[in-house]
Parts: sequence; structure tokens; C-alpha cells
Amino acid sequence: MSKPIVAIVGRPNVGKSTIFNYIGKNRLSIVEDMPGVTRDRIYMDAEWLGRNFTMIDTGGIEFETNDKMLTAIRNQARLAIDEADVIMFIVDGKVGMTTADDEVAAILRNTRKPVLLVVNKVDNMKNEADIYEFYNLGLGDPIAISATNALNLGDMLDRLIENLPEEHIETEENDQIKVAVIGRPNVGKSSLVNAIIGEDRVIVSDIPGTTRDAIDTHFTKDGQSYVLIDTAGMRRKAKVDMPVERYSVIRSLRAVDRSDVVLMVINAEEGVTEQDKKIAGYAHEAGKASIIVVNKWDLIEKDGKTSLRFTETIREELGFMQYSPVLFTSALTKQRVQRVTELVKYVADQHVMRVATSVLNQVIEDATAINPPPSDRGRRLKIYFTTQPDVKPPTFIFFVNDPEIMHFSYLRFLENKLREAFGFEGTPLKLVVRGRKEKDE
Repeated sequence: MSKPIVAIVGRPNVGKSTIFNYIGKNRLSIVEDMPGVTRDRIYMDAEWLGRNFTMIDTGGIEFETNDKMLTAIRNQARLAIDEADVIMFIVDGKVGMTTADDEVAAILRNTRKPVLLVVNKVDNMKNEADIYEFYNLGLGDPIAISATNALNLGDMLDRLIENLPEEHIETEENDQIKVAVIGRPNVGKSSLVNAIIGEDRVIVSDIPGTTRDAIDTHFTKDGQSYVLIDTAGMRRKAKVDMPVERYSVIRSLRAVDRSDVVLMVINAEEGVTEQDKKIAGYAHEAGKASIIVVNKWDLIEKDGKTSLRFTETIREELGFMQYSPVLFTSALTKQRVQRVTELVKYVADQHVMRVATSVLNQVIEDATAINPPPSDRGRRLKIYFTTQPDVKPPTFIFFVNDPEIMHFSYLRFLENKLREAFGFEGTPLKLVVRGRKEKDE
């Protein structure tokens, strides 16, 4: 199930990024900072009143000349309309309504999507009468806020939640495995999709950014039904010159959200880049099963240890994805392409694996016997019970005497023991530590 997308639009300097950053710094974001995982702040996964959504900050788009400002704003609004489920239109309460605001509103009025008209910089609610002129935009009741002073932001988010689409879970027929093919532009994603399905169902081009939308391709192999989601290439923020390229990233994130397995495609000639880390990091944080596909392997001069050295480099650069198998392919020569679906099926099974509670607790008991739990100021950690409540990804809850004593390194040790005992290759594991009282409740 993909999260609803909320786009913040409006002319420059109305406070779009301030609102975006305020939501982030007030810990509404459910994205955790993890070692080795970085990402451009053009989006943020957020939660309010139990509803999850992805918020897009459109304020970072750079325009070449100010002479084209109105045209650029119109293009930005159209892109937001295309990609978003709800649109937050921000205007400046101090400046008042402008021609540029009316240009954006004219586009928004023609869409059937919910639009929240937010009047920012109303620093004193006694001056709320100043917002009345914005009724002329024809977008309903304006919401007066001050992002700088944190006034009425809760009311704004309440209104936002009211307009989010109803949550629904996509039904899967015949146990389909949904596979998102992600990576930077020009790493061969579309060519790989064509090689996997054996026909040119996806447009292939050497020009980076050819694929703009996420394209679903259904096929069956060895009795297993698959959906391949070919996504637009994700480019480094500094290279996103066209607004459409910026929104290609959002389309790709949505594709990851609704996938079961992610094929993280890397260009063998270029190796792992910083952008590869960001893209892989999103899939990891989303809890998706994954395979690292090193494409264009036919272009690499090899000796007996080339693949081993390349794998070691990948393990170093993508340290948070040690669990992902690495596959060296060539979409051009079809080298090892037939192994892709085999690996996809394998990691998809690992992604939904459940472990019997009795067996699980025996493994944890053996692990603690080998390496006793840590202690703090004379008090030793005790693990009373372990259970697996969920899959996709496999989730384990450790009930202990004091969660504060559970050190990160010891939790990593327990994760390694779980992988040694049960495999879980290709899938992240979610480990949760809770106090004994929570277990009793």
C-alpha cells in the first residue's frame, strides 16, 4: 500500500520550506537516521493522528531566469497536481494576494483533487481578517497560520488529514510478487526489464531520464506471477535541472512503497555512488526485500577475483544492506538475467518467513548463553521472551527487564544469530525492544 502524497506548492518566499521543516523538527517524521543512510530532503514521510503520508517540498526547484517565473510556477503546480493526492497551496498573508497566486489558483481550480489554501505569516491571529481577500482565489476557506511562530499548524494538519484519501490495501491476485526496478538514470533499468520478460515492452534509450513514469509489466514465469515496476531514474539533487526530473524521484519512491521486492540496479562501470546509497537507503528504511543488481558487467575487464572485489566494495559502501544478495548481469548479452526471477522468488519467500515461537526463543536462549547480555551500573539485561508478530519485513519483539540496557551492538549480535539460524537473506529485519510491563499489558 503506497502512502498518500501531499505536495506543497506556491510562489517563492511564502514559507513552503519553513512549513516542511517545522513538521520534520517536531518529530512527525517517521524516517529514522541510520548509519550510512542519507537522502535529499525533497520529501518526508510523516504521520499525524495515526495517518501516514509523504510530504513533498517543491520549494527547492531552481529556475534559470526570473523572467520565466510565472511559467515555472504554472509548470510546478501542474506537476504537483499530477503526483499529489492532496495539494497545500501556500500564500503570503503579509504581502497579500498577488497575480502569481492567482495564476496558480487558476490551475488548481480545474483539478478534482483536494486543495488546502494556507495563508502563512499571519503572526497575530487578531489580524486574521487580513486573509479574507484570499477567498477571491476560489479555493474555499483559507487557513491562517504562522510557520515561524508555530501558530495553527495543528489545525492545518487536522484539515490535511480530513482530505487524505481513504486507506486501502491493494488486493493481490495469485500471490503476485511486485518488483520495483530502481536506480540512477542510465544504469540499464529498462533494458533489464526487457531482458527479464524477453520482449521490448518498455522504451529503452541511452538518454538519461527517458522513463518518466513508473510502468507496470505483468508476466508469469515457472508458475509464479510477477509485476515489474520500471521506474524513472533518480538523479542527484544538483543535477535535477527540469522539474519533471525532480518528480521522477517521487514516482520512484511511490513504486518502492507498493513493491514487495526491490531490484537496486548499479552501473558496473561507475560502481556505488552517493546517489546509489540514498536510493538503496530508502528501500532499506521502507523494509523491502532487495537484490543488488550490478548491470553492464560485460563492459568490465575481469580476472579471477573481479566479482569478489566488487562485492566487497558494495558491502563496504552499502553497509546497511549486508543482507542483500549481489547479482552481476548484462541486460545487453542477457548474462545471468535468468537468475533474476529465481532470486526475486527466493528473497520474497524470506520476506514473509515466520518462525515458530518455541524455536525462536531457543535460538535467543542459545545466543545469550554464548554471549551474555550487557549490563549497566551493575544491572544486567534479561531477555524474558521473544516473539515475531509480523512479516514484510520479519519483525521481532524482545521483552526485557530494562530496554535502556539493550545496546545497539548487542541487538546487532542477536540479528546476526537470527540470520545464522533462519537465513532471512535479502530482507531487512525489524527488531523492537520492550519492557516487561508492556508484555504484561
